Parts: sequence; C-alpha cells; structure tokens
Amino acid sequence: MAQLGRRARKIDLDDIVRVGRALGMQQLSLNAVASKPGVSAAALYRHVDGRWGLERLVGESILGDLVLHHDPHHTVERHLLSFGLQLRSFVLDHPGLGTYMQILFPRGDAGRRLMADEIAALCRAGYNPDVAVSVASVVAGSTINTTVAEETQRLRVEGLDEQRRDVSEQLDTDDRLAEAHRELPAVDTGEFSKLVLATTIRALVAVAPPGRPLEEVVADLAATGLGK
Repeated sequence: MAQLGRRARKIDLDDIVRVGRALGMQQLSLNAVASKPGVSAAALYRHVDGRWGLERLVGESILGDLVLHHDPHHTVERHLLSFGLQLRSFVLDHPGLGTYMQILFPRGDAGRRLMADEIAALCRAGYNPDVAVSVASVVAGSTINTTVAEETQRLRVEGLDEQRRDVSEQLDTDDRLAEAHRELPAVDTGEFSKLVLATTIRALVAVAPPGRPLEEVVADLAATGLGK
C-alpha cells in the first residue's frame, strides 16, 4: 500500500539533452536515455517524436557548440579548406555526429545556422547565393563522408594494422598493381582525408569560381558528360 503514494519519475527536455549528450550520438537510443533517470522509454514520447526526434534534439544541441572561424585574408580555396577541416575536427571529437549529419543535413536550427554562416562568408567572397549553397554543400558533404569512413576505421582499430599489412603484401605481389603501389607515399588515414578534401575543393573552385552563375557551372559539368 505504501507504493500507492510514490510519485512516478519525470523527465523533461533539459534532462533528455543532458543525458543524450553524456551518452553521445554513437550510443544514443530511447532506451539508453530513459534508463539513466530511471523512466520508461514511453515517457520520452511526451517530449520527442521517436528516434528521429531524439537524434535531432541531441544532435542539434551538440552542433550548437561548433563555431566556425573565418580568416578574411584567406583565398576562397583556403577558406573552404578551413571550413572542411574545422567541420572534420569537430565531427571526430563527437563520435556518431558524422552519421547523424550524413543521413540528413541540415535537420535543425544549429545545422541551418552553420550553413547560413558559411553561405554568408562565400557571398562576401563574391559568390551568388545559389552557387554559395551548392559549393558549401559539396564541401560539407565530402567532409562528412570521408570523416565517417575515418571514424569507422577508428572503431575497428583492433587487428587493423595486421589487415593493412596483409593487403599491402597482396598488392606488392600483384603483377597488375605492384609497380604503382610501390611508388605511393606512406599516408595515414587522416592525412589522406585532408588530401581528398583539398583535391575536391581545388576542382570545385576551378569550375565554380566567385561570380560565375550556377547555370554556367551546371552547363560546364554537363558538357563533360556528368550531366547525362
């Protein structure tokens, strides 16, 4: 009978954000969040719209901590590289955030703020808004994709060096690939990601420099057969 007077535990949005951030995006789930304050997963539905709502609430809270720094003296290429590297560093510091962004970005206020900030910076550099959003989206998407791949390797670090040696040995004995493989410099995953990003940005700026209309950019790419 004494249990009749016991109050059910409650949880509010601040509790969900606090617990969700402590768990991190990689471990985030309705059950995991509910278990910390000892409430039922059903109690969360009073505040979030299922898994999607929980991810957006916590993911946008984390993204809200990212403040992009722009150097007004940078060239467009250097600016975009800085944008990508800042994004990459932040995503790697918050495991699981990259996958959240990869699935759908931007989802909420924090993501929109980041994109609006970057588009404004590109417009100050001479881009039209439609080209600015296209360029920013390509750099953000490329950065997120390579960073998620890098994060996946970090998660499977056990045995990875042995697997790499095995792959390298197989390449060294492959008549079709051995000579080319021997000429490659030793580059770790992080450095490779940066080189890929720099290559993407250089090509992007070449076809979409400041001031060029979007229709000309699209027509240029289509003329190479990419638009077919």
